[in-house]
Amino acid sequence: MVGNAIVLADGEGQVYSARGSELVFKAGRATTDGRFSFMDRTLPPGGRRPPKHVHVAASEAFYVLEGEIEFWLDDATTRQGAGAFVLVPGGVSHSFANAGPEPARLLILHAPAMDAYFEELHELWLGDEPPAPETEKELMRRHGMVTET
Repeated sequence: MVGNAIVLADGEGQVYSARGSELVFKAGRATTDGRFSFMDRTLPPGGRRPPKHVHVAASEAFYVLEGEIEFWLDDATTRQGAGAFVLVPGGVSHSFANAGPEPARLLILHAPAMDAYFEELHELWLGDEPPAPETEKELMRRHGMVTET
């Protein structure tokens, strides 16, 4: 900390992993009074993407730092590279994945904070085998997301 501010270097923060991704939370519910969470996420090529879902009471913003990310937004698909910004308001069905052959990196902001979901997702992925997609969908539902069947 610097004074009352929080300063984190590259790689510093609360680290989780899930679906082959590394998630480094720079801010979460404890430091923002639940107003937002902010993560630096690295996606491996060919990793399992989140099930297409809708945030009932949250918005999600993505900023691509490296690589190419494919976004599924309602019925549309778009591939975006470094410097692209995608805002997904609550109610928009979406998912995303690394579209390239190398790791991709992006910043993700949720408002309000959703780091509690990712903490539980991390726990699900600690087993020897990846969790069943239905197990992930149940976790998503508990955290205010509606998934497609």
